[in-house]
Amino acid sequence: MKDKEIINKDSELFLEKYINNPSPTGFEKDGQKLWLDYINPYVDDYFTDNYGNAVAVINPEKKYKVVIEAHADEISWFVHYINSDGFIYLRRNGGSDHQIAPSKRVNIHTKKGVVKAVFGWPAIHTRKTGKEQSPKLDNIFLDCGCGSKEEVEKLGIHVGCVVTYEDEFMILNNDFYVGRALDNRIGGFMIAEVARLLKQNKIELPFGLYITNAVQEEVGLRGAQMIVETIKPNVAIITDVTHDTGTPMIDKIKQGDMKCGNGPAVYYGPAVHNNLLDLIIETAENHTIPFQRGAVSRSTGTDTDAFAYATGGIPSALISLPLRYMHTTVEMVHKNDVKNVIKLIYNSLQSISNDHDFKYLR
Repeated sequence: MKDKEIINKDSELFLEKYINNPSPTGFEKDGQKLWLDYINPYVDDYFTDNYGNAVAVINPEKKYKVVIEAHADEISWFVHYINSDGFIYLRRNGGSDHQIAPSKRVNIHTKKGVVKAVFGWPAIHTRKTGKEQSPKLDNIFLDCGCGSKEEVEKLGIHVGCVVTYEDEFMILNNDFYVGRALDNRIGGFMIAEVARLLKQNKIELPFGLYITNAVQEEVGLRGAQMIVETIKPNVAIITDVTHDTGTPMIDKIKQGDMKCGNGPAVYYGPAVHNNLLDLIIETAENHTIPFQRGAVSRSTGTDTDAFAYATGGIPSALISLPLRYMHTTVEMVHKNDVKNVIKLIYNSLQSISNDHDFKYLR
């Protein structure tokens, strides 16, 4: 399989549209519709649940079930308080970074439509040297050009409206995809590409494949916790992002040694099933797919944990995509890593047999 077959022009256009579409935690509906429309020609069926988890299925009649999974939601903000002068204070929806907020442009999502606003910040001329405040959750605020609370409310803005950043997708130096919410809609893109390649190359899998785009990961793996109980899979391969630690100001002793462009990262940890991990590593070696290794402590912090410990224990593994500047509006991933994650999942699936027994003890 040639690299140009892995991501073609049409799939890259979908990626751009998918990344640019707001999909905040708890409000993933529109992004999930885009994803289902894209993947639908490559699968046999799909279903959704009450909270918006989306699952595309190949071979739904098969009893043995394998999941490949990513999460669909992005970090965002909630309107929390509007003061009498019309300035808006916020609460996090997921792990939103208060330090990057000042001077960013945002969209406030209301029933009347999107309202534009900016994160204001005092000018440098007005700040006292040595006594400057850092951006904090209780001092960052939105300015939507209104002079009073009443004027703000006339625009349809109220407590509970969700707020997302404007920043959009771009390609940097022809090597990096850049944008907000690559964590982890790039994962949804990669598992959809696996489905496309299986269909395109007429690969017949001996089991049911459940391509799962879960909601609400950013607030505690909630969507995965829901959907695993519905699917009850036998095996799960999760993909998410991990930190590129080759950029300035990151301690490799604490964070590990990962670099964009050096291949997918596979992780060791209690939730990761060693026999499934061995299968993935052997697949990478057999197909000359570069990969990196990482270790986690008590948990992976990804949907892997939700799958591994559900329904009596599901053999689960994590394939991570190295990413720079996580939870900012300029998240970056290397094109080659994206291709290699797709290749690794695609080929690993073909190494799993029907009724594959991953038990440690027999």
